[in-house]
Amino acid sequence: MLEILDNVDASLLLFLNGANNEFFDELFWLITGKFAWIPMICVLLFCTFRKDWKTGVLVVVGIALTITLCDQVSSGIIKDAVCRLRPTRDPEIGSLVHVVNGYRGGQYGFVSSHAANSFGVAMFLAMMFRNRAFSWIIMLWAAVLSYSRIYLGVHYPGDIVCGGLLGVALGAVVYCIYIRVKKLYFFASANSVDGRDAMWLSFATIGNVLLLVATATIIYAMK
Repeated sequence: MLEILDNVDASLLLFLNGANNEFFDELFWLITGKFAWIPMICVLLFCTFRKDWKTGVLVVVGIALTITLCDQVSSGIIKDAVCRLRPTRDPEIGSLVHVVNGYRGGQYGFVSSHAANSFGVAMFLAMMFRNRAFSWIIMLWAAVLSYSRIYLGVHYPGDIVCGGLLGVALGAVVYCIYIRVKKLYFFASANSVDGRDAMWLSFATIGNVLLLVATATIIYAMK
């Protein structure tokens, strides 16, 4: 059964990774970058700090804790325990995988830290803002960022799915801690964000994606 799942995972990876062109190479290389989402992060910080600086600090700590837990559990524990080679490192299919800018990632890929981190943050923010439209947008953001790892050939779809589930679980746990700490020590309502905050952050997320698309288009056109 496990061998069948591995074969399906590899076939799906080659299908998705094989749908490549130079424009998407530029786009997904930008999307997967650590600094690509600075505009969205700045709007998030503005929304959380503008009413209550204590809540802003607590949100920053919550996001940092979410990323730390997701990263340490995925990279520090699971990857070394499972030892599943990345597609780019697998001698059976490595030569078939499309890579961008020579990037092949580390040795092991299960589970995806990018997927865990992005879905962890998305879950934490979705539970904090409690806005349906924003929840869909932030989860879609996490999905696009996670898909970039498949496009770059450094993760199987199974790595992404399991990493995403891990992130969702840990993001929910950190949010529960956030609420408990806020109620116990900050003497304020559970949330100090409103619908306008969710709207502005939704626009910032969509705008950030459009900015990356525009940047990739310019880079592609200049080649």
